[in-house]
Amino acid sequence: MRELTCIVCPNSCNLVVKKIEDTWQVTGGLCPRGEVFAINEMKNPQRSLTTTVKTIYKEMPRLPVKTDGEIPKKDIFVLMNTLDKIVVDRLIGCGDIVVKNVLGSGVNIVSTSDMNLWLKGE
Repeated sequence: MRELTCIVCPNSCNLVVKKIEDTWQVTGGLCPRGEVFAINEMKNPQRSLTTTVKTIYKEMPRLPVKTDGEIPKKDIFVLMNTLDKIVVDRLIGCGDIVVKNVLGSGVNIVSTSDMNLWLKGE
């Protein structure tokens, strides 16, 4: 048995997950998304990541970025170490891909800010 707090919606349901033979039993959820979350959390927890990467621009030394999907939770620190080595040397717009298919995951790292606006002072 494991207790989880669902992070899918604002309800933050307290879930109880039990494995009975080959079946997962989830109780405590107010919606069906909690059950899906709990089972995925038990089998292969995934997370999205929001962080920054370095740039060559002194006016904007760090660029905010995020994953455009979820990666296995176990890979978060590997991904952070990988992104720590990235230095953006070109102007990037909001939503532009900074790193494609990071760690072979099929997930991209995308910008969440428009460097053109920051560097022009808008």
